[in-house]
Amino acid sequence: MRVAALCSGGKDSCYALWLAVQRGHEVAQVVAMLPKREDSWMFHAINIHLIDLFAECAGLPIIKAETGGAREEELEDLKRALRGLDVGGVVSGAVASTYQKSRIDRICEELGLASVAPLWGREPVELLREIIGAGFEVMITGVAAQGFDEGWLGRKIDEDTLRDLIELNKKHGINLGGEGGEYESMVLDAPFFRKRIEVLGAERVWRGTYGHLLITNARVREK
Repeated sequence: MRVAALCSGGKDSCYALWLAVQRGHEVAQVVAMLPKREDSWMFHAINIHLIDLFAECAGLPIIKAETGGAREEELEDLKRALRGLDVGGVVSGAVASTYQKSRIDRICEELGLASVAPLWGREPVELLREIIGAGFEVMITGVAAQGFDEGWLGRKIDEDTLRDLIELNKKHGINLGGEGGEYESMVLDAPFFRKRIEVLGAERVWRGTYGHLLITNARVREK
């Protein structure tokens, strides 16, 4: 099936795109929603300004649409972005958020599209191990939960990081996949990337108990 992939540049949407390709879907384009506020209910905001680099690395055309980020209103913005696309379905990286998946499902139903959610219901540790094992290079770009500190910003997700996340889960009950906003991520390289993203400059923005890594300079380079 010809599909569009909702992507933020984070690990879940990127891995969902990869699985969709593995399952025989033809990804026609990346669709990126650009929220004007950090606390969007639906969409990833941290470093979304780099989504063009993601699309270039993936070798896919991109459709970008701004949204105010207000609850429910942003859904109409998504619906407008998807309406009229020459696709039969929409791929999303929803894993455990019923709020997110139910709304994407509803929009797809209204537009006559299939909702493709290859990560839905997956166990977080198993999913992270798959992402690591498949060769995805993922960097943590935001943290907002007890147990995290500024040192997590910019850290790559590998087996050592996974072990530390499991410990935080035991101590503080964080969601291992960051599904509740505990942490945000950015994919720098993936098996289907033709090129990779190189971060040249970044600054840590820390606000007492939470913060993010603002990437100020990045480029696409050959692998």
